[in-house]
Amino acid sequence: MTQPPGQQPPQGGFGAPQDPEQGVPGPPAQPPQAPPSPPPGYGYPQGPGPYNPGPGPYGQQPGPYNSPPGPYGQQPGPYNSPPGPYGQQPGPYGGYPPQQFPGAPVPPPGGGRNFFRSTPGIVTAAAVALLLIGGGAWFALGGGDGDGDAKPTAGRSEGADPNASEGVDQGDGTGGGREEQDDLNAGREDGESKVLWLQTNDVDLPRNGSDVYGPWFVGDTVVKAMYRQVVGYSAVDGRKKWTLPLPAEVCSAPAAPTADGKIVIGVKDGTTDKSLCNQLQMVDLTTGKGGWKKEVVESGVFDILTDITLAISGDTVTAARTGNSNAYRVSDGKDLFARLPGECQPYAFAGGARLIAAESCPTADYETTQNQIQELDPVSGAARWTYKLAKDWEVDKVYSVDPLVISAKNDDEKSWSVFALNANGTLRSEIAGGKDKFAPRCGGGFVVFGSNLEGCVGVAADAGTFYMSTEPDTSGTAARTNEVIAFSLDTGKAKWRAKAPAGRQMTPLRMEGGKVLVYLDPTYDKGGAVATVAATGGAPTMLQRHPASTAQIENSFYSAKLAYVDGRFFVTSGRVSASNDEEEMKKSTMMAFGE
Repeated sequence: MTQPPGQQPPQGGFGAPQDPEQGVPGPPAQPPQAPPSPPPGYGYPQGPGPYNPGPGPYGQQPGPYNSPPGPYGQQPGPYNSPPGPYGQQPGPYGGYPPQQFPGAPVPPPGGGRNFFRSTPGIVTAAAVALLLIGGGAWFALGGGDGDGDAKPTAGRSEGADPNASEGVDQGDGTGGGREEQDDLNAGREDGESKVLWLQTNDVDLPRNGSDVYGPWFVGDTVVKAMYRQVVGYSAVDGRKKWTLPLPAEVCSAPAAPTADGKIVIGVKDGTTDKSLCNQLQMVDLTTGKGGWKKEVVESGVFDILTDITLAISGDTVTAARTGNSNAYRVSDGKDLFARLPGECQPYAFAGGARLIAAESCPTADYETTQNQIQELDPVSGAARWTYKLAKDWEVDKVYSVDPLVISAKNDDEKSWSVFALNANGTLRSEIAGGKDKFAPRCGGGFVVFGSNLEGCVGVAADAGTFYMSTEPDTSGTAARTNEVIAFSLDTGKAKWRAKAPAGRQMTPLRMEGGKVLVYLDPTYDKGGAVATVAATGGAPTMLQRHPASTAQIENSFYSAKLAYVDGRFFVTSGRVSASNDEEEMKKSTMMAFGE
């Protein structure tokens, strides 16, 4: 695909592959780069996970995949372009009344990243959220640059019901606290993998439940954080290896730790309705010991610290929020950089091999939003390049850091664009999606409410190709069957399509050995499965088939987080909540499969 010069308006939308002479759209950019392709009707990516059969947080969905269509299909876009091809997508921007966790704040619809434009919505939602947090005495987590003294414990989690079992069924016939006849592997058939273990909740949570952060993997330890603790479990049998109690609720965490197993999490500064998410705690995921603690200091009256997003790149952790950001050294907590030169400031980062900043710039018009993307040096914060988006386009997610693939949206036009940038920050291509509807799953769509830029599934990328899953077919013999489409990162055009087995949905997780690692969702009579699709396409090759007898449990995890590590597959609930304490203690929180 050739890049349209200057301000040439794109024709079409986030549309099918076209001949460059016919005006293939480019992603949102300002001159001398191309303006955005308006992908009207492409809708927006779906809300949290397809794997729980119950309703999701962004709309009344009758089942995992047969949600009603949203109202924004086939909308004309800016630049007088024809209707976009992505059709009627449900999800957070599809116009359905938001369905929340019990008592949770309702996110505002749309809204830009212009600081003064978005602040009122943030403050309102933050106030609602704070009013809903349980009471308790105000106290400080501790601060300063010194080493922390938090120590892990090997006993029961803080807040756990003292009369509850550890809640681990190892699938060995003993039941692990379950009735023996309810052993998870009792119904396993030939060719099916084993259920290695199943965790059920053992933490007494507040009335509104709690988000789950992680899982993170270090050696044979799998770690997650929830409410007021961080817990390390054996990846082999699910037993607790250590527990790190915290004085207040975890409120933010990066998608991944450092290469040597260190992570920095955000913790609230108290347990009252005035608590802020401004305390950082370093944790060694191998030992479970807490390291340094530090407070993110408020910078000005408009520094909103009710939510922060954290990202790690190398030995740097960034803490971003509306209007401000800070960077610290993970190893010792040293301040690295804060406010960047110029008026544009980051509101979120994506980490990993590169540090990518999504930044908001001031505008003269209250109704206008201006975003830009920069790659920063993770030590100094110096910008290596800048890519400016067209007005009213916002960076929504980063699907891949290396190669760099960006999701951007325009709330006013109900439009979505996915594009790739070169290593020097110039436009590489825009993904031409045709008439398909796509299903990236990112565990929440509102960066301003503490959702990380990274961590999506349903997408994967290698050096030359971007892979994305479609929404399932809803008619005929192929009902509930979807595809994975491979797009050239050099042209943006589709290279091939791989169809899931009949009646299944196939979700890319990442690349594995030069192939696309995918998860096949469970159905009413089949367990989930792990498979690979060759980089040249074709039918999926099965690596692991999960027992049909436990499909109902596998399908019950809310906003499921999926991970395949060292031959084991882990399903983790993204949030734990229930209508009463008895039901809360029966909630499945993590499940592992293997040979």
